[in-house]
Amino acid sequence: MAGQEDFTKRKLWGGRFTGSTDPLMHEFNQSLKYDKRMYAADVKGSIAFSKALLKAGILNEKEQKEIERGLKEVEVEWKEGKFVIQPDDEDIHTANERRLSEIIGKDIGGKLHTGRSRNDQVATDMRIWLMDETAIIESYLKALLDVMVSRAEKEVDAILPGYTHLQRAQPVRWSHLLLSHAQSFLSDLSRLRQLVPRISVLPLGSAALAGNPYSLDRELLRQELGFQSIGENSMHAVADRDFVVEWMQWASLCMIHMSRMAEDLIIYSSAEFGFVTLSDAYSTGSSIMPQKKNPDSLELLRGKSGRVFGQMAGFMMSLKGVPSTYNKDLQEDKEPLFDCVDTISAALRIAEGVVATLNIHPEKMKAALTMDMLATDIADYLVRKGASRVPFRETHHISGRAVALAEKTSCQISDLSMDQWKDLSPHFTEDVMQVFDFETSVEKRNAIGGPARATVQRQVDIARQRIKGEANQ
Repeated sequence: MAGQEDFTKRKLWGGRFTGSTDPLMHEFNQSLKYDKRMYAADVKGSIAFSKALLKAGILNEKEQKEIERGLKEVEVEWKEGKFVIQPDDEDIHTANERRLSEIIGKDIGGKLHTGRSRNDQVATDMRIWLMDETAIIESYLKALLDVMVSRAEKEVDAILPGYTHLQRAQPVRWSHLLLSHAQSFLSDLSRLRQLVPRISVLPLGSAALAGNPYSLDRELLRQELGFQSIGENSMHAVADRDFVVEWMQWASLCMIHMSRMAEDLIIYSSAEFGFVTLSDAYSTGSSIMPQKKNPDSLELLRGKSGRVFGQMAGFMMSLKGVPSTYNKDLQEDKEPLFDCVDTISAALRIAEGVVATLNIHPEKMKAALTMDMLATDIADYLVRKGASRVPFRETHHISGRAVALAEKTSCQISDLSMDQWKDLSPHFTEDVMQVFDFETSVEKRNAIGGPARATVQRQVDIARQRIKGEANQ
């Protein structure tokens, strides 16, 4: 047991303990296997902290430079895969400090942690790491939006059925459908940008919970690390994980939007619809049915939305009963956050690839259009003929009777005779036949937000402004 006791005493916190750590407890407690991905953030935070210690008179200039040199060497070892993990490396902070002292000696390396706790250190590392990842995720989201907006602008001629309740409703442009999904992602982009100020709050200098006793210049730390603000309450700063929850909530909603778009494209790629075809790069085959071309990319996007939501919900349950300041429960923030970041990062790139490479089939879209989808246009026609005499609620009823008559006589509504139209309402004249044109129907819906060419182009233009951050909504 003596060897095990020595192992315990080598830990950063081991001085108080006389007994040994259960090996299973060591494994249960250690987080290096997953938090090592924050090595660069940890080095960055430690270098900034050494500069604050220099200003506070804890380090001299030579010591600070030596610490900075050693930390940069540690970072290179991680980057090149040469860092050798030791059994007592409990987490990324322990590992980096241990290796730093090996490189520059304990006399100097041991001073780095003066006035700092792993409580404020880990909170700082996570925020640095997440700020960097958020910038990357934003670039992926913008790339997806760029593809969607570009396709919408180019493919404005294609008209297909718009659906409510998965029943054919009214004709719309394919571009309008695509931009309807883009609107959701534009809102996601706006929300993601709004998260940044709440992530970018500096915890470093809060120590374990009661603040730093060396008059540390936290404004210097803020500037060195590029944070937007400083945590004003040390107890809150070390325990606050709202930014983790918020980020995962954002990811959950963004994945739901991706899932809904995937559902549309899965349906529209089926043989029964045939509106779109996925490229081979984002499809798979069947192990038993050679004819199959499965939209697995879209199905995975749909499925992984549940995974992201589950990670968020799980951490919220871990967080709900944690008392004030830091408790080890908060170690449960990393794996779900890392998984959410990894999942949505891959999902956004896959979604971009799917949308960029799929083929649309305008002729199939056109073939799916039926004249009964213009029933509302019949009601609108009567309103325009004499709004003061025929209110819309009555024209809606007359149009419904026309649909019923066409069904009863087994013909398209456009095939009704003029006598039949006159029987339905004396306000019908020969020009009623002009209603039965899908392009005309779509173009009449030219109020802002509609599917007419001009309003689709407006959507495209505003979307591009929002992607660039030049417009908000």
